[in-house]
Amino acid sequence: MIRGNAHQSVSVDYQASTPGMVYMTAWQRWVHRPQNLLVRRILFQIHLWVGVGVGLYVAVISISGSAIIFSQDLGRRASKAVVVTDSGRPRMPLKEVEQSVRRAYPTYEILSLAEPEKADQPEVVILEGRKERIERLFDPYTGADLGDPRSGVGRVLSWLADLHDNLLSGLTGRTLNGIGAFLLAVMSFTGAIMWWPGIKNWKRSLTINRGARFARLNWDLHSAVGFWCFLFVLIWGISGICLCFPGALDVLLGSQFRLWITRLHFGRFNGITEVVWTILGLAPAVLAGTGALMWWNRVLSKKFRDS
Repeated sequence: MIRGNAHQSVSVDYQASTPGMVYMTAWQRWVHRPQNLLVRRILFQIHLWVGVGVGLYVAVISISGSAIIFSQDLGRRASKAVVVTDSGRPRMPLKEVEQSVRRAYPTYEILSLAEPEKADQPEVVILEGRKERIERLFDPYTGADLGDPRSGVGRVLSWLADLHDNLLSGLTGRTLNGIGAFLLAVMSFTGAIMWWPGIKNWKRSLTINRGARFARLNWDLHSAVGFWCFLFVLIWGISGICLCFPGALDVLLGSQFRLWITRLHFGRFNGITEVVWTILGLAPAVLAGTGALMWWNRVLSKKFRDS
C-alpha cells in the first residue's frame, strides 16, 4: 500500500515483466492481468465447486426445457380423438360410471368426473393416487376404461414437463428446482466476471478456434458460449427462482418485473422465439459439459496420473 496525501490512497502492485518495476493499481491489474487478482480466484472457486455440485442437474434441466418449448403445439396435434357409440343403449348415470371407475382403480381417489357435451364423447376422469395423478377416459354406455386421453407423444411431453418443473417429486422437487435456479444465477454471475481475460485477449474469447487441440477447443467453446448466452442463462436462473418461489423477489424486483421475466423464461411469443429458445436452451447443458471436461483435464486426470 502506498499512500499519497491525506485525501488520497491507492492500492498498487507491480508487474516485473520488464527490467524495471511497473506499478499497477488494482483496476489496471483487472484490465490487463485479472488472473492474479484475489477476488477473481475466489470467484473461480465458487464457480468451480457450484458447477461440480449441480452440473448434472443443470444439464438435465437445460435439455428437458428445450424439449418442451413446443409441448403445447405438439400436445394438441398428437392428442387422441376418441369416439364412442351408444349401440342403442342409454348413457349410464354418473353414479354408475363412478362405480365403474372405482372398480377399475380401487386405490385411487376420484378428483373429477366430467360429463361430455356430445353423445359420442367419453367421460373424462381425473384420479389421484399416493404418488401420481392420472387422467382416464371411460365409455359412458358400457363403463369400459378407454385409456389415457393423451397420445404417446403427449405422455412423454408431460413427463418431461414434470421433470423440468418439479424433478418428478411434486412440491419437494419444485423447492429443489428453486435452489438450483439460484445456483444457476450464481454460476452465470461469477462466470461473467471470470470471462474477462484481459484487454489483449478479450477478442479471442469470443470465438472458437476449431484447429486447436481438444483442451483448448473445449475451453474456447465454454468461454464463447458463456459470453454469447450469458444474458439468457441469467434470465433463466432469475425467472426459475420466481417460478419456484412466487413473490420471493417481488420486494427487490417488483411484481411486474416478475411477470415479465417469467414470460421470458418460456419464450413463447411467436414461432421464431420458440425456435431461438429451443436452441439456446441447450447452452447451459453445453456449459455444464465443457466445464466438467475442464475439471477432468485440470484436476481429476492429474490425480489419476499421480496415484
